[in-house]
Amino acid sequence: MNIHSRDIDEKPDRDEAAEALKVLRKWAKGASEAEISQLDPAVARLVPGLMPDNYPSMSREYPEDFKVDEAYKSALPDLQNGPSSLIRGAKQQIQHVGISNFRLPIRFHSKNGPDLTLETSVTGTVSLEAEKKGINMSRIMRSFYKHAERTFSFEVMESALSDYLTDLDSFDARLQMRFSYPDRVKSLRSGLEGYQYYDIALELVEQGGVRQKIMHLDYVYSSTCPCSLELSEHARSVRGQLATPHSQRSVARISVVVDCDADCLWFEDLIALCRRAVPTETQVMVKREDEQAFAELNAANPIFVEDAARLFCAELLADHHVGDFRVVASHQESLHSHDAVSILTEGPTFASTSLDPRLFTTLFHVG
Repeated sequence: MNIHSRDIDEKPDRDEAAEALKVLRKWAKGASEAEISQLDPAVARLVPGLMPDNYPSMSREYPEDFKVDEAYKSALPDLQNGPSSLIRGAKQQIQHVGISNFRLPIRFHSKNGPDLTLETSVTGTVSLEAEKKGINMSRIMRSFYKHAERTFSFEVMESALSDYLTDLDSFDARLQMRFSYPDRVKSLRSGLEGYQYYDIALELVEQGGVRQKIMHLDYVYSSTCPCSLELSEHARSVRGQLATPHSQRSVARISVVVDCDADCLWFEDLIALCRRAVPTETQVMVKREDEQAFAELNAANPIFVEDAARLFCAELLADHHVGDFRVVASHQESLHSHDAVSILTEGPTFASTSLDPRLFTTLFHVG
């Protein structure tokens, strides 16, 4: 008589698997390591306190004396520089990939004084071809550090850019350095002096074999509304009613392509250009006579945000150091709950159909 067992190809359900696991664990608790290994070393993983006899013994102490030689380094896995078969997602070119906000002290020239060492935030990116998995991002830092001890200029930035373009075998690249630059300024009437700090960024871009040098400067000033000024004066003269025009802290971000054939465009030169365009720069050291002078200066230079953009534009057009440029202005209204903003561009470098949704919020300065 033939006895037919249950079809072994039939998939067990969860309850049957749970019951089998109980039986296996019960058996494993009373079995020797040899018996477990003979059946399947993986069974040991099902029982607390047991490990399979073929599981490697791992050291739990940091090997302070371990030295890495060239053979060991060459055997280390490097997934970022792996084959294109490891690419996840679309095999598409990435325009910029790299690192942002690594910081180090950098020396800068000043126009009329000694060199300054300033904490600098560096962003470095390169293009990535569609068939490449990734880049070794530490190479960007290493390329940059080789030049960091030198007094910085666009020329030294170019050396760093060339290095990591070569190291990473890329065709386009961008290097940007951001820092806060101090400039000593005098008060309007009292003779006091103090340091005004300017957010500046230097950018070097290579695209299609062409390099551009770009300087960005945030200039902070006071803007008195011309309409509010006239309405206040009307109330005073017609009704004898005391009234004050509204004014507010305002910010313009000036971005310029530096003409490589012209002489040096100093940070101080671009700052002075902004002061000529809009002289109501916020003050550092103020006594009563300075505060009165600032009120008079604002009354002599009332501006809408449209006026500010065009005043900066006029000065930039007249400067032979400057190629393409962009002016982004934000008047952070004391009358309204919203800001008044404007953007003016000259040339193709900064022309853009779309805007960063948070562009204007980055122009908020807290002092």
